[in-house]
Amino acid sequence: MAVMPLFLLVAGSAAVAGVARRTPVPAPLLLVAAGLAASAVPGVPDYTLDPHIVLPLVLPPLLHTAALDSSYLDLRANLRPVAMLSVGYVLFATLVVGYAAYLVIPDLPLTAALVLGAVVAPPDAVAATAIARRLGLPHRITTILQGESLVNDATAITAYKVALAAAVGTAATWGEGLKEFALASIGGIGIGVVLMVPLHWLRVRLRESALLENTLSLLIPFVAYAAAEQVGASGVLAVVVVGLYLGHRSWQVDFETRLQEDAVWKVISFLLESAVFALIGLQLPVVLSGLGEFTGPQVLGYAAVVFAVVVLARFVWVFPATFLPRFLSARIRTREPDTNWTAPVIVGWAGMRGVVSLAIAFSIPATVHGGGPFPARNLVLFLTFTTVIATLVIQGLTLPVLIRALPLPGRDAQAETLAEAQAQNEASRAAEEYLDELLQDERNALPGPLSDRLRTVMERRRNAVWERLGAVNEVTGESADETYRRLAREMIDAERRVFVQLRDARRIDDEMLRTLLRRLDLEEATAYREGAS
Repeated sequence: MAVMPLFLLVAGSAAVAGVARRTPVPAPLLLVAAGLAASAVPGVPDYTLDPHIVLPLVLPPLLHTAALDSSYLDLRANLRPVAMLSVGYVLFATLVVGYAAYLVIPDLPLTAALVLGAVVAPPDAVAATAIARRLGLPHRITTILQGESLVNDATAITAYKVALAAAVGTAATWGEGLKEFALASIGGIGIGVVLMVPLHWLRVRLRESALLENTLSLLIPFVAYAAAEQVGASGVLAVVVVGLYLGHRSWQVDFETRLQEDAVWKVISFLLESAVFALIGLQLPVVLSGLGEFTGPQVLGYAAVVFAVVVLARFVWVFPATFLPRFLSARIRTREPDTNWTAPVIVGWAGMRGVVSLAIAFSIPATVHGGGPFPARNLVLFLTFTTVIATLVIQGLTLPVLIRALPLPGRDAQAETLAEAQAQNEASRAAEEYLDELLQDERNALPGPLSDRLRTVMERRRNAVWERLGAVNEVTGESADETYRRLAREMIDAERRVFVQLRDARRIDDEMLRTLLRRLDLEEATAYREGAS
């Protein structure tokens, strides 16, 4: 792709995503709609989605970002439902959708139909989790959707490779398929386990060198993905394992690294997610140009059937997978006492497909092993495209309505704040006791005002969360803590203005201004994070 079309894609998608934040429409849906509209505008460059770019260059950083932000402990606690969706459901959907397409579409070989099934099997939970967070879904449902999205791509890609081998005539007995699946899954996890400890060790050894640590952080997902794919294992699983481990132990790296890393990965994730959803819409001319002998009403009928089977198959899997294990195991009933019919309804309807399905579809070869054309390749590509668009638009637009309509338990903000306050209280008391021990050492002698300042800072952290539970100012509607943070930030703004005036008056130089502003920026970042928590 040339530089200018790439720049237009990134800039345009970022602008649309920015507009989406000011509307009730989720950003992925608006981006897809913008892509569809732009594809019809004369003069817009052709944006053919290249699987050799999306899979090795776009997928690893998106997975790494999601893994860093995920909770290893929460995923481990919900391992059963996550595995049932990310492995069991994807294989089930591959078979069901593939066989339905084989029955409905004349002259479509079963092997090619199974390729279609594998391609559309993995949901892309980016849009679903974004909606879930915005509407305050119960934490467990959000965790399950996130966990599914981390692993299901690996299952789908492996199933696709097995089906493709059969379709192009390069092998694939059931035994070989199971062997490849085992190599991909166990190998991907193994590569991740092998890499995660030395990579974390290297990050810790680079402590106090935030630029080097973040440079390493940018390389990690690509290294993990490439290392696994090189030996025929799942690069997706390798990236996820490494990301979960590094995220779980991120507290061991330098604070400056964490601040920079968080900001850098948020920007990368925002740009990549925006671009890939816009790319989905921009594929319309490419997909339509290859339909050839298939007529409009005919392919639309096939598309409607495939979409319906995709949606129904998820519900057919989700409800038994939710309730059958509870019926058979008292232990599961004890661990999941609050499970009711609303959770599987949400999870079932949150099966939106995304860019991974399209990238896999575009990687289908044009010819089979003997040199003939791949059967109905353009039709498979079209049905993948329509399934992605239909799930994003229909399910994406109605998911918020469904969530609001169902009697879901809301998040208890009061209880969460209370738990945070108790944790902060325990940590502050431990720090205060440790400070007393340190100050008894002559090497740590401090003048009284400075030691008092350390205690004041600890007391402030301890009281800040409790104050959020306190009385609200009748005039402003703020809690005491909110008023304190607002005033602190206004004082910082006042200092910042003075520093700039001193620079403009040439009483300090720009280098000193940057040093002073960075100090204020860190203090303001602390106030902002407290307010966002």
